[in-house]
Amino acid sequence: MADLGLSLAVALASHGRAADHFWSFMEDRSVRLLPYQFAPVFFSTLGQLVAGRRDPAGRRAALAVLGRMYRRFDLQPYHGTAVAAALVDTVRRFAGEGWEPELAGQWELGCRRALRVAERAAGALGDGPHVTFGEVEACEVASDGVAVLIVRPMRRLRYLPGQAMPVCTPRLPGLWRWYSPASAPRPDGRVEFHVRAVPEGVVSPVLVERVAPGELVWLGPASNVGLSLEAAGGADLLLAAGGTGLAPLRALVEQVAASPNGRRVTLVVGVRTLLDLHDAVVLDKLQQAHGDWLTVVLAFSNDCDVEPAAQGDLLSVALDHYRPGQAFYVCGSPRLIESARKRLPLAGVAADSLHLAATFHRALDSALWVSRQRSAHAAHLGTVLEAAGDGSSLSQFRGDAP
Repeated sequence: MADLGLSLAVALASHGRAADHFWSFMEDRSVRLLPYQFAPVFFSTLGQLVAGRRDPAGRRAALAVLGRMYRRFDLQPYHGTAVAAALVDTVRRFAGEGWEPELAGQWELGCRRALRVAERAAGALGDGPHVTFGEVEACEVASDGVAVLIVRPMRRLRYLPGQAMPVCTPRLPGLWRWYSPASAPRPDGRVEFHVRAVPEGVVSPVLVERVAPGELVWLGPASNVGLSLEAAGGADLLLAAGGTGLAPLRALVEQVAASPNGRRVTLVVGVRTLLDLHDAVVLDKLQQAHGDWLTVVLAFSNDCDVEPAAQGDLLSVALDHYRPGQAFYVCGSPRLIESARKRLPLAGVAADSLHLAATFHRALDSALWVSRQRSAHAAHLGTVLEAAGDGSSLSQFRGDAP
């Protein structure tokens, strides 16, 4: 049976040359719509969307990238014929033994469907930045399986604390994952990402274990994922961070520090053991610098050596510090978010004060994400992304690897 994923994988083994051919194919036919430097991003992202994996979050990230590029480069529906022809010809040329004749029709159909979804996403996202490139200045091991990447973008990124952006390494072209900057925008433009190597993951182990200083990464447009400080109004904050979910919540603390308005902030950081606490130095500095309004609380779920008051799961410890009227933010693993979704309302946390990071593993996450986008047509994007998430309208978006 013909395999789209195999043919793409073989073609992407020669990613640079394949992207050159893709771009040249359209240029030779006077379809001058794609700047040369972005051809590798567009080709690989489109190819991965068509070949597909069962990874809703990754597909949503890829659609955010492709939709914004579609709008920025003013692609039109009539361009679909040339783009599909270029994609088919490129994969056929570079797939080698992974190519079978019946794949041509599958690739063309899948490409046209993906472009229609990208067109609707483009209309929903509106104008704004699309993709920029960043150089990895440092990749430091912070704890077992966690790395801190310091990236200097080639142009200043536009994002707000708490937002997330698609990130891709050219080592795995076209495979995007959501990561949140761990700080408010810095004067020097550098961005810090906290990355945990997820067991059975495809992208995160490469970012943690293989990416080195001097390499480039691709950075997509920032999106609201349910953690905007604007949603809290002027309320005091209770921030519950699990693992690398600390990154966007730490950025919110820095945002408050930049514009203090008298609100108090309690940041509860949950890890398994003391050795898993990957950002201890920065947390200590924040506490010392802003102790008049910031309280940092540590929660260890599996460490008998810490003092009893610090032992307990994240949500239990956070609830001990909860006071009515606080805006309650939670960020961490999908399992943590699901637990918070069920548990916190039963514990008396008002629905309108609860802010959970979108995980994209549930339809509800997509709806929450869409509702927080700034685009006036954000509801349209929810339909687009949900269709891509369950494969109901894109039958070529298939696969089984997370």
